[in-house]
Amino acid sequence: MTTSDPAEHGLRLIPFPGLRYVPERVGSLAAVTSPPYDVVVRPDGVDYLESADPHNIVRLILPQADTPAARNDQAARTLRDWLAEGVLSADAEPALYVYEQRRAGLLQRGVVGALALSDAAAGIVLPHEDVMPDVVTDRAGLMRATSANLEPLLLTYLGDGPDQGTAAVVERTAQRPPLFSTTTEDGFRHRLWAITDPADLAAVTSDLGHRQALIADGHHRWATYLRLQEEHQSPTGWDFGLVLLVDTARYPLQVRAIHRMLRRLPLAEALAALDGSFQVRPVDGPLPLALEVLSDAVERGNAFLLTGDGTFHLVTDPDPALIERTVRRDRPEAWRRLDATVLHATLLDTLWHVPDAPEHIAYIHDAEATVAMAERHGGTAVLLHPVREAVVRDLARQGVTMPRKSTSFGPKPATGLVLRSID
Repeated sequence: MTTSDPAEHGLRLIPFPGLRYVPERVGSLAAVTSPPYDVVVRPDGVDYLESADPHNIVRLILPQADTPAARNDQAARTLRDWLAEGVLSADAEPALYVYEQRRAGLLQRGVVGALALSDAAAGIVLPHEDVMPDVVTDRAGLMRATSANLEPLLLTYLGDGPDQGTAAVVERTAQRPPLFSTTTEDGFRHRLWAITDPADLAAVTSDLGHRQALIADGHHRWATYLRLQEEHQSPTGWDFGLVLLVDTARYPLQVRAIHRMLRRLPLAEALAALDGSFQVRPVDGPLPLALEVLSDAVERGNAFLLTGDGTFHLVTDPDPALIERTVRRDRPEAWRRLDATVLHATLLDTLWHVPDAPEHIAYIHDAEATVAMAERHGGTAVLLHPVREAVVRDLARQGVTMPRKSTSFGPKPATGLVLRSID
């Protein structure tokens, strides 16, 4: 996207004094980090992270208490205590930050900053998934109580090359000694640098001023930013939100599927309900082999892999008349053909009658964990194949949102490496 007035119509990323852990006050920087809040598997994941270090960031992003108000109050108290004790400290100078993730042949670099939320109304920041209002309400309560952006959302854009604009600043900055380097137990090495030089900041501003961004991860946080901005009369710190911006022309993201575990629908019942509407055939395991069969099948049309009792079943070839009857027609054909669209409109809503509510559906990023949970609870694991980024971006540019939890872009930024205080 190019416009005639970048300052008014493009992305605007501003420096801020990052709130960061003081290394001397924690066991290790790796031990205080966490995956994004919606990736942590509760409650086991929370318990594990809390035990990793008494100051793990999960105590802020997923506080444990009996009511939402109590959870939010607890997070606010914890943040105040950590600031008072010197566990967290704000950088002396506002900065943009270069953030690097590296593991076994995978390298990703991007820029962390405070993004002007006015870009939302101008169509500069493009969401591609729907959100659940109750999740936005939950996240808004937490941000309101802590007066902080506790974890960045992930945005992508398409740059012009490694020697120009923001990309050149990122690569040049990454040649300097970092503010810190730490390796988390998933094998990723994380490094962070501050960009404070006025010329570098100006180059980033100029370059991003005519760019469009796709929300890769963090739709609920984005909706929360916008809700909180509406609650406060501008200008305030709520006019901006913490983001990580990655140039996917330089560093392509991995796109993975998000799977579903149907808590109250046994596999036998799920399969029986498909009779006459889809083709169903058993496929051999183990899981990696069954997923390869699913990958081949999606080249020919909608395909899902169902399991939950140790057996695997490939579901393909929906009845065209059923699709016409159940999938809304006021959307582009590419949206109507999405596996997530057919899953929700045809399978979950029409054939299985499964409400999209937490007590009925768990959304899980890892296929193996989805299968294990289904087997443990006697439910059905519905495994999907990822959507290509180009499809996601094209639909977003048309203003069309996909069913929520349709994609998982990564690697996701670790939570806890840099926070933003609103005050």
